[in-house]
Amino acid sequence: MKKIKMMILLLAASVLVLAACGTDEEKTSDTTEDQGYKLVNKGKFTFAASGVYKPFSFEEDGKLTGFDIEIGNALAEKMGLEANPVTNPFETILQGLVGNKFDAIIGSMAYTKERAEQADFTEPYYYSGGMIFVAKDNEEITSPEDLDGKKIGVVAQSTYEEPAKELSDDVQYYSSDVVALKDLTVKGRLDAVITADIVGYEAIDNGFEIKEVDKPMWVEQPSIAVNKENPELTKALDEALQEMMDDGTYEEISDKWFGRNLLDIDLEGVELLE
Repeated sequence: MKKIKMMILLLAASVLVLAACGTDEEKTSDTTEDQGYKLVNKGKFTFAASGVYKPFSFEEDGKLTGFDIEIGNALAEKMGLEANPVTNPFETILQGLVGNKFDAIIGSMAYTKERAEQADFTEPYYYSGGMIFVAKDNEEITSPEDLDGKKIGVVAQSTYEEPAKELSDDVQYYSSDVVALKDLTVKGRLDAVITADIVGYEAIDNGFEIKEVDKPMWVEQPSIAVNKENPELTKALDEALQEMMDDGTYEEISDKWFGRNLLDIDLEGVELLE
């Protein structure tokens, strides 16, 4: 009799363990019934940024903040989801998306045809120009042609890497644009940095002794990247983004961080990076 009771108890325990496993599995994968899109965490919109790209994504007082983060938070609210921003190094962020570590990338990733082979992209959520920055006292570099043989700093796997390699055979890689721009102020460390005009101007506003060279070489279209197997989510994000533009939410966030609407730009005759 004791053996029978023991077997019954063991069987009941096994059922409880299996039930618990099922619950955990439900937490890591969810299909939203109304829209048909999948989420890596039930009820949450998990989006990634590098976290080292001020003022777009950075940590302040132990909390992730910035323009990209607030855009992601607002999109989550529009879709009735809990915002769950996470960080991932930019050089491996696309691999993380493909590997379903998060639902989307809202990390100032510009659309390119090459990237579009790995992920789907929404409509642009802002525009920015690719620009050269040098130390404030640098009078030698006044155009892209002057970068031949100079040491250029760029973030690895960014859209600035290939132009840098075309302009010089001496390229220094960074994980953060801010660190690269700071190195411009250290004598003998770097000759120039290629990054987004917005980021460079933000650094200048924060006291960096640097300046821009000429005008932007091209205009980028930062967009939200989504796993190719989740087209319904791309559609839902485009709809939520349009709603934010229509009701003023987008402009409010943009004004807060930049004092202007980053989508309000005349693109006539401008070379768009693809």
